[in-house]
Amino acid sequence: MNQYNEEYLIMTIEKVLFRLINLENQAFGKEADPWKGFANRDFGIETWDWPQGVGLYGMEQLQNYYGDARYDSFFEEWLYNNRSKGFPSANINTTAPYNMLLALEQRTKNKQYKKMCLERAQWLVNELPKTAEGGFWHVTTDLFDKNGVILNENQLWIDTLFMAVLFLAKAGVTYKKKAWIDESINQILIHIKYLYDKQARLFHHGWSFDRNDNFGGIFWARGNSWFTYGILQLLAILEDYLPEGLKVYFRNTFCTQLNELVHLQAESGLWHTVLTDVKSYQEVSGSALFTAGLFKAMRMKILDESYQGFADKALKAIIENIDQDGTILNVSAGTAIGLNAQHYQDIIIAPMPYGQAMVILALIEALEFLAKRKL
Repeated sequence: MNQYNEEYLIMTIEKVLFRLINLENQAFGKEADPWKGFANRDFGIETWDWPQGVGLYGMEQLQNYYGDARYDSFFEEWLYNNRSKGFPSANINTTAPYNMLLALEQRTKNKQYKKMCLERAQWLVNELPKTAEGGFWHVTTDLFDKNGVILNENQLWIDTLFMAVLFLAKAGVTYKKKAWIDESINQILIHIKYLYDKQARLFHHGWSFDRNDNFGGIFWARGNSWFTYGILQLLAILEDYLPEGLKVYFRNTFCTQLNELVHLQAESGLWHTVLTDVKSYQEVSGSALFTAGLFKAMRMKILDESYQGFADKALKAIIENIDQDGTILNVSAGTAIGLNAQHYQDIIIAPMPYGQAMVILALIEALEFLAKRKL
């Protein structure tokens, strides 16, 4: 961290943020190709889906860092535009923007926002299809019709923790709904049960109850990063509601994964998109959340400061992947579950709103860590 001061990190954040809210839609009318990661809905910040939801989450966390409401007008306009176009189908991925909406509702006390948040949380608990043992099916938006869905029947995906469980946990705490809090904890546990590999000490992308396997058994970087950073956010949200035994269990799972990740860090400071395959390209969005997790866990004293060298090395590499105009380079596009490592290697690389936001989260956590060390 010696080479980066607060002024430089904030200047870099603002540059990345500018590109986030001004990313062009690069779809250009091309036909969707999920096996290459090409989905028209994913490009730019305008659409209501998970890439934009993660983008808005990054902005919300940045606003929290600044301690004001400087982006609320942007959030309000984004919501108005999407309401005018018609909201998409209810599914796991379209729940991601509710993380921003819930925080905005608390600041504005807007009754319509509150109604939307309550209805989505109730839908997750009562209407979303469930797997055996009550896991959330990773239902997503249809590629060609935003009102349709892809069911991904009886499948658990690690992405669900970030896209939907974060919101459900926060909604449960905010609205004092114990059943929602309990359900969010249950979802964390079932996703760890079926996706965590005890030998590899990493997370699989998904699990199929129909196939009774983890598909190709691939350890995908961004998928692992949803857990790395997501579990720390969930621990913070649920701090007053988790028994000590579960806190220890979640922290230990995090630490075991992190200890494996630091061994897999490339010499560049990044991680490969297939974590265990050095021939796969090095990917920035997943690397960014690993970096955010390292800094945040040290600040939370879940990790000691012997991990700072790994975090600093990763931060330097991430900053080297920020173009002059603030575009985050080497971000893999949306990724369906694959049956082999080549599937993940073939995913296109393109500027994405979530890539911008995940780097912002890493930079925020670096700032927070730097501030705490000064105390």
